[in-house]
Amino acid sequence: MTLVRNCLQRNFPEAGDELVIAGKRVTELYGSPENPPIYLYSREAIVRRVEALKAALPSHVHLHYAMKANPHPQVVALLRGLTQGLDVASGGELRVALDAGAEGRDVSFAGPGKTDGELRLALGHQVLINCESEGELKRIARLADDLGVRARVAIRVNPDFQVRAAGMKMGGGAQPFGVDAERVPDVLSSWPSSCEFCGFHIFSGSQNLNLERIDEALMRTVELAMRLATRTPQRTQLFNLGGGWGVPYFQRDEALSIPELAECVRQRTAPLKEAFPDATVAFELGRFLVAEAGVYVARITDIKRSRGRRFYILNGGLNHHLAASGNFGQVIRKNFPIAVVNRLQEPEGEPTQVVGPLCTPLDLLADQVPLPDAEPGDLVGIFQSGAYGATASPINFLGHPYPRELLL
Repeated sequence: MTLVRNCLQRNFPEAGDELVIAGKRVTELYGSPENPPIYLYSREAIVRRVEALKAALPSHVHLHYAMKANPHPQVVALLRGLTQGLDVASGGELRVALDAGAEGRDVSFAGPGKTDGELRLALGHQVLINCESEGELKRIARLADDLGVRARVAIRVNPDFQVRAAGMKMGGGAQPFGVDAERVPDVLSSWPSSCEFCGFHIFSGSQNLNLERIDEALMRTVELAMRLATRTPQRTQLFNLGGGWGVPYFQRDEALSIPELAECVRQRTAPLKEAFPDATVAFELGRFLVAEAGVYVARITDIKRSRGRRFYILNGGLNHHLAASGNFGQVIRKNFPIAVVNRLQEPEGEPTQVVGPLCTPLDLLADQVPLPDAEPGDLVGIFQSGAYGATASPINFLGHPYPRELLL
């Protein structure tokens, strides 16, 4: 239960025997036993994380929110006001950003396979488009001509290196993401007149908890960015250096130190800022800003024994929280921090299987975790659930009710 205690101390310090968020007990927030499971997000925890980062990072560094981590409209509206930009990955996310009050010029749009309709929407709002391929650049130029506007475009670069220790690698080798680094000079040499060149987006991996590897990746990213920036058709306005900073999900994970991250950023971006003093240096963070602020809460509907094992069966499972089931990128399945959140002070009991209501053995949320003795109607909470939760899960699978979401 050590990781659970750490989660409570860092993000939900009001908890006693029962989880409390913004002064409200989890049983009150869950409501009727007939209600479906709920994602609870702590406004205070998100603000505290962002403010700690902004206070530690160098003044020349801008902080952007990568909406794919959690596109809930209330979360987006909060982070729009806390950060200096929003990064979207679809036309749907772009509409959420605009509805949340974001100005188009403060939004960037990345992702392979953008449709013409999505590009028109972005062009109409002067959104910065992170171009993923030479073919996409041609389409952007054609659509800009058709609309009589000048497109704001940055090149997303597929770097010529891979980030070691990243949980999910998105750069190096053959990738659907970005223009290969060695092809970028040729693309820049024949830049279309209907496109304003704005800068570079270089993102090579996510969920990295190794500061040494983050430092190495940032060093190589800055070197690549500076090399490419000598070939641009117009001055470089923006260096989006990605992010990918991880959060602790599992028992042996150690949280990254914000002061140490900030010092790494200061040292590695100093040459970039000196060479391009008028350019903006941005870090695009999603999971790192919101993951620890969220808890997924579901109700125990049944308790059973099968051949010596105890099962807590919940009214929600991988259909709501695919990541916790281990089916969202885990190679070896591990347990997220989990607790009976209305019995936090009770002693641990026997190892327990926590499963959802789906007719598949994949619907396993916790494997042999010591939990207090509970009863049907008690509430189980999965911590570190503020990122890649509901929208990264197959919520239509088997027709169960959708989860609720609430920012407190």
